[in-house]
Amino acid sequence: MAGARRLEGKVAIVTASTQGIGFAIAERLGFEGASVVISSRKQKNVDDAVEKLRSKGLDVIGVVCHVSNPQHRKDLVEKTIQKYGHIDIVVSNAAANPSVDSILDTSESLLDKLWDINVKSSILILQAAGPYLQKGSSVILISSIAGYHPQASMAMYGVTKTALLGLTKALAAEMGPDTRVNCIAPGFVPTHFADFITKSDAIRKTVEDQTLLKRLGTTGDMASAAAFLASDDSSYITGETIVVAGGMPSRL
Repeated sequence: MAGARRLEGKVAIVTASTQGIGFAIAERLGFEGASVVISSRKQKNVDDAVEKLRSKGLDVIGVVCHVSNPQHRKDLVEKTIQKYGHIDIVVSNAAANPSVDSILDTSESLLDKLWDINVKSSILILQAAGPYLQKGSSVILISSIAGYHPQASMAMYGVTKTALLGLTKALAAEMGPDTRVNCIAPGFVPTHFADFITKSDAIRKTVEDQTLLKRLGTTGDMASAAAFLASDDSSYITGETIVVAGGMPSRL
């Protein structure tokens, strides 16, 4: 773990942070000195993740939060303020990909779920947290390499991730100059969310070969980018998306 303590005295909320990329980001922000509020849908997952992080000496609390539930979002922000008094960093990581259907075959209910969790929840979390964000605060949205090239097997998921690229630009204009808003577009990272990659050696090899570094990403790779964007090391960066995908095609 890096020795830098760039986030001393900061308070960070990370959604969907009891496993995978979200957990790694929460852990890294904690090691950088931040007090971290983690969340996910299930109490047991929250409790287990809090225990793991506290065992490493980190200042962490956990709150059950299904990001599409208005009361949960309110609780997440209120409990953060009750404990710490302010918010400096918000990482919106929650995402769903409930369908491998083509876009024109996707049911309206699934379209609503994808839009609600992958896009709208980021806006609603920030509406709740906004009044408590400090001057110099940082918002980080988690998109995907699929936002640049939506693939047939998860096309609508990719389109919602494309929307986050635009949302980043719009929010950066709206929330500046006191709050910076940036985005991370991860490549393929073998987590529970993307376990279809690791289930098949052939799929894994195909994806690795699409990268210039000839490897899949790690949750730590994503956490390093998040820590940079959360810190003052990126104090002149806003409205941008950092692609962390080993050189997979994104844009020129």
